[in-house]
Amino acid sequence: MAQLTRDDAVAAAAVRDAERAASIAGVSLRELTGMGEQAAAIRLLSEIWKRSPENPPVPPELLRAMSKAGNYIAGAFIGDELIGVAIAFHANPERHALHSHIAGISSAHAGRSVGFALKQHQRAWALSRGIDTIEWTFDPLVARNAYFNLTKLGAEPAEYLANFYGEIADGINTDDETDRLLVSWRLRSEEAIACAAGTPMAVLREPGDAAVAVPADIERVRREDMASAQLWRRRVRDQLTELLDAGGRIIGFDRAEGYLVRPGRES
Repeated sequence: MAQLTRDDAVAAAAVRDAERAASIAGVSLRELTGMGEQAAAIRLLSEIWKRSPENPPVPPELLRAMSKAGNYIAGAFIGDELIGVAIAFHANPERHALHSHIAGISSAHAGRSVGFALKQHQRAWALSRGIDTIEWTFDPLVARNAYFNLTKLGAEPAEYLANFYGEIADGINTDDETDRLLVSWRLRSEEAIACAAGTPMAVLREPGDAAVAVPADIERVRREDMASAQLWRRRVRDQLTELLDAGGRIIGFDRAEGYLVRPGRES
């Protein structure tokens, strides 16, 4: 019997990690291939992003085409109820990467690790197809997403993108610019493997590391004082881009301090 290569072993372990994560969250995970399930996915994402049926986050005909082309469209279920969705498409073939465009969990089921289970399913799906990396963007002001992406999953910040999408007509991004932080999740890395097994990233601090604070709950700030939310946007953008442009790199996220940045070494 041929021995498994390390890559084969990592992919097999990823399947087990995804199954364990789904069991802990109490969900079943599967690809959404039928028109009915894909329509339900669009309805759920529209609800999460507070968009009208006439303005869905992903047009149904595009989602159908993406499915036919072999992209990743998956859902999390409790019984027959769809409670979570993730959609990703293939990047440049030479990069062996996916770009995870959108993912969301019903607010009624928040806090039960469904999002973690869905990302582990996505990781296993990618590794089984020889894909080494998944990338996605998120709003750098949303502290819970920063902690989830950097600490719970072990993804690495790659680039700060100011006003990346321009204006978005939904109930979340209205009246604010759409800055995003691009992260790269190296699926075979020691960090991703440890996180998949349930060990969050630990950051080893060094003297001179900087911290860039973000609000604990930017959604509440936006509801109560949009001007303050916009001030937070400009402040975080200015601080992070200044540090990154000078050669610094984000090494983690602390719930109390915000982004932890290691400054670039002086030449």
